Amino acid sequence: MPTTLVVTNDFPPRIGGIESFVAAACRLLDDDVVVYTSGPPGAAASDAARGFPVVRDGGLLLPTGRVARRAATLLRDHGASRVLVGAAMPLGLLAPGLRRAGAEAVVALTHGHEVWWATVPGARTALRRVGDACDHLTTISGFTADRIAPALSPAARSRLLRLPPPVDPDVFRPAADPLATGTTPTVVAVGRFVAQKGFDVLLQAWPGVVAGLGPAAQPRLVLVGDGPQAARLHGVVDRLGIAGTVAFAGALPAREVAEQLRAAHVFALPVRTRWAGLNPEGLGLAALEAACCGLPVLVGDSGGAPETLLEGVTGHALPGDDPAAWTRALLELLGDPARAAALGRRGRQHVADRFGPEQARRTLRAALGLDADPVP
Repeated sequence: MPTTLVVTNDFPPRIGGIESFVAAACRLLDDDVVVYTSGPPGAAASDAARGFPVVRDGGLLLPTGRVARRAATLLRDHGASRVLVGAAMPLGLLAPGLRRAGAEAVVALTHGHEVWWATVPGARTALRRVGDACDHLTTISGFTADRIAPALSPAARSRLLRLPPPVDPDVFRPAADPLATGTTPTVVAVGRFVAQKGFDVLLQAWPGVVAGLGPAAQPRLVLVGDGPQAARLHGVVDRLGIAGTVAFAGALPAREVAEQLRAAHVFALPVRTRWAGLNPEGLGLAALEAACCGLPVLVGDSGGAPETLLEGVTGHALPGDDPAAWTRALLELLGDPARAAALGRRGRQHVADRFGPEQARRTLRAALGLDADPVP
């Protein structure tokens, strides 16, 4: 019977960084899980192919009495003794009831949006309650840890664990010969089409790259993802007259994302902080996956995003709202393929050292009390 009940709103076939993280967490637990999650419609087909039960319940789970009772019933019916909350806020508020239902350990993952919860009065109090109710909260970066910790009680703060999203080096592997990836200078960006990710800044920077490389180079910019700003980004491309050099690949599963990364020379994503500091980038899984594929990484200097690279060694963190800076950085890397490939090689090692699945597996399993090793 499943050992761990996973409670989350963020689960495939939805595509996103948190969704990928929660799916990876299930693999770290050897798929010995039952997942309680929300929609979307049509998810049943993908659920049937998984090696564990997935229970869907409407369009959005909230910490209501009904959801609490359903989660407790699933815990008991499946004989689970542990709980993993896919995003601490707000579903971590279910932790006390799940303990009463028999959960021996409760761990809640935090991401970037808990920074907002840690800052706003009222929300901050709720986050403190969750920290006290869980055995551990995890953090994805030094930045998020520094912002979340002050909202917690001293006891909960002492139980914070660093658990960034792991990157599978077998899926995200480099091209056989990065210098022979192709003659067309190619830049790739991966993420949700929302303002925080800065796709519009990248598009504003792109005409300068095309002009700087010259017409014979025929550079290509590939945008992988989808989201509420899709129509606006298409409009920016048309307005700037760069449609012939920009491709929209759509939202893709992990293995197809990896194929797009291997076909490129540089990864670029100008993530930025919005809402007066309440909406920073927590870390940046897409940048880590790109580095693992051997690409040099350019990211915006928002929140924990700079932690995805070693400055000047595996890539660069740039101002998220400065298109001219992005034009210059892209021209430098695309104009020096040997240096770009060298940064990419070091980037893959950086990911292996700090974001590998084995380290994440040990941390998560120990936090849930599933292995004999103590919590690192």
